[in-house]
Amino acid sequence: MALSSDEASRFADLLKGHSDELTRRWTEIVASNFRGRLSHAELERQMGELQRGFQAAMDGGAGDLDADASGELRGLLSDLSTTRARQGFSANETAVSVYALKEALLGILDGSGEADATTLRDFVAYSAFVDRAALFTFDSYVRVREELISDQAEQLLELSTPVVKLWDGVVAVPLVGTLDSARAQVVMERLLQTLVDTSSPYAIIDITGVPAVDTQVAQHVLKTVVAARLMGAECIISGIRPQIAQTIVALGIEFGDIATKATLADALRHVIKLNSAQPKAR
Repeated sequence: MALSSDEASRFADLLKGHSDELTRRWTEIVASNFRGRLSHAELERQMGELQRGFQAAMDGGAGDLDADASGELRGLLSDLSTTRARQGFSANETAVSVYALKEALLGILDGSGEADATTLRDFVAYSAFVDRAALFTFDSYVRVREELISDQAEQLLELSTPVVKLWDGVVAVPLVGTLDSARAQVVMERLLQTLVDTSSPYAIIDITGVPAVDTQVAQHVLKTVVAARLMGAECIISGIRPQIAQTIVALGIEFGDIATKATLADALRHVIKLNSAQPKAR
C-alpha cells in the first residue's frame, strides 16, 4: 500500500521532527526482544540508519516501497536481513526489528496529545507502509537463508566425499551414508581429479559406510568405475558385507570383472600385490 503525497510529507515531518526520540524508542523495543544478543549501541546504529532510510523515502514524496525514492530504504532492509541471517537470528526476530517502528511511532503520536481523525488515519497509513517494509525484510531474509543453506549443503557434500591417498599410486574414496545422484556426481568428479593430480593407476571405492546398496547405488558406483577406467585407472570395490552381498545377488546386480573385497585392508593388499606384479620400468 502506497501513501499519498500528503501522508508521505507528514510522515517525513514526523520522522524528522522526532528523530532522536524515535530512534531511542525504536531501539529499546527491539532490544527488549533480543535480550542482549546484540549490543545496545549496535542496535541504535541500525535503527538510526533505518529511520533515515524511511525519511529519505518519504522526502522523495513517493510513499511507495517499490518507487525509486525508496531505493536506499530497500537497500538498508536487505542489508539488515543479510546481517541477521548470518548472525543466526530467526526470520521473526528480523521482521520484528522493523515492525517495532509502529510501536515507537504510536508512542510519539500519543505523547503529542493529538488524537484527531487525521492523526488516526495517518497512523493507519504509516502502519501499512511499515508492514510492507517488514514483509520485504522477511522475503529478503528467506532468500539469504536459502542461499546459506545451499552453500552449506554443498560444503557438507564435499566434506562427506573425501578422496585420500593410501599408498604410492593408490587412492581411496570412503563412502559414508546414502549415495544419491548429486553426491555420486561429486564423488566421480573428485576421484577423477585426484587420479589426474596424483597419476594413480589404482582407486579403491569403499562402501563400508553405505547402509544399503540398491540398484541405483550400484549404478552410481559402476559409472564411477567406468569413468575412472577411461582415465586409465583400475578400481576395486571394498566393504562388501554379507548383507550387502546377499542384496546384490537378490537384485541381480553384476559388477562384471570389477574386483570386490570384503574390507578396505583386503583391497589395499590386493592392489599392492597387483602393483608389485607389474614389470618394473628400467
